[in-house]
Amino acid sequence: MKKKIHIDLSTTQTIMLSFLLAILAGSFLLSLPASSADGRAVPYIDALFTATTSICVTGLVTVPTFSTWSLFGQIVILFLIQIGGLGVVTIMSGLMISLHRRIGIRDRMLIQDAFNLNTLSGMVKFINKVFLGTFIVEAVGALLYMVVFVPEFGAKGIWISVFNSISAFCNAGMDIISESSLYAYVHNPLINIVTILLIVMGGIGYIVWWDVMKALKNLRRQKLKCFSNLTLHSKIALSTTGILILAGTAAVFLFEYHNPLTMDSFTLPEKLQASLFQSVTTRTAGFATIPQENLTNASSLFSLLLMFIGGSPVGTAGGVKTVTFTILIVSAFATMKSKADAELFHRTVSKQAVNKAVAVVSMAFIILCASTLLLSAVTDADALDIAYETVSAAATVGLTRNLTSGLNMWGKIIIIITMYLGRVGPISLMIALNTKKETKNIIKNPTEEISVG
Repeated sequence: MKKKIHIDLSTTQTIMLSFLLAILAGSFLLSLPASSADGRAVPYIDALFTATTSICVTGLVTVPTFSTWSLFGQIVILFLIQIGGLGVVTIMSGLMISLHRRIGIRDRMLIQDAFNLNTLSGMVKFINKVFLGTFIVEAVGALLYMVVFVPEFGAKGIWISVFNSISAFCNAGMDIISESSLYAYVHNPLINIVTILLIVMGGIGYIVWWDVMKALKNLRRQKLKCFSNLTLHSKIALSTTGILILAGTAAVFLFEYHNPLTMDSFTLPEKLQASLFQSVTTRTAGFATIPQENLTNASSLFSLLLMFIGGSPVGTAGGVKTVTFTILIVSAFATMKSKADAELFHRTVSKQAVNKAVAVVSMAFIILCASTLLLSAVTDADALDIAYETVSAAATVGLTRNLTSGLNMWGKIIIIITMYLGRVGPISLMIALNTKKETKNIIKNPTEEISVG
């Protein structure tokens, strides 16, 4: 009698595999003739690229989304974006809850890993709140978009509004309006404000949502400031997000003020609006109101930094995350000041958090360097354009300096892999590849001093 082969996957490996299977399933559906606007099957590499960029909520596309895909194809893409934004594990858990199936300990561990939670309790309630909050925000966003898109596109404007709202909230950056993203709406306050709010709401993280709501409730009972009632995580995420948005807006405004290819002809309020949108969209959103290839080198380099940092943990955004970046910076300054511990908002940052931040940034940098080097080897393009492409892919941003559509086969494969690694996260990759079980070493190797810096 043959023994059954049992593959014991860790929770991290299961999450990574679920994303991969979702990509393959999506690429199969998009490669069907029914998914194409002209009825002819799209080349599989483009179908795979589109499925990956949708699941990874990146937004880089090799073929125009609005003209290449049929309504069926667009529905598939939107479904993949929603899965990518919420996470495959969240979707599956939501289905189990709706079917009144019990969430087992393994499923709870998957949810814990997917959302980087510290406890296994209250998982069902947490998932329900994630779904409810997501759909409420997306529905409100769609209704606000309809104010502009329905008068402009008629009944089709309803579908465009729904697609845009989900794409913006999930930080996907894909739209079905035109090949030039939101260039036509650079001066439209409503489209700019709604898109910015959706991007920030999706990228700030669900944990911050519930924490802010809890703090506001406690504000009625206690005479304390709302910010002081927040957890350290929320304080770091909110303050870092605010600082980066303001710094990005100021930088773009300064560097693009007299650029004739972008904002030179804009009025002062229009320049501020365009600068704010550029600052926010680089936080892994991918929409654009001004051509990225026309940005000055200074703006492009600053955008690279913002893209690399990305949004906040437990949200729809990518990048190394705001909390990671802040912990790393604070830890570096603490070391320079000869302090034993890093401190933030009168709280000591744990050594484990600092070590994880170093590991995340280090692995992200390694992936980024490898991707940039490989893409440079197969693509004859400007170095800045290549760096912009790879950072955008690794941080799941979706902004491009007009390079994506011209990529060859190898270039597309490199970006596909980069987007996938960026979505699952560098730490998840290392944990998944580590097949050795952790053991406690009773005997430690001797310590020897080395020179650093």
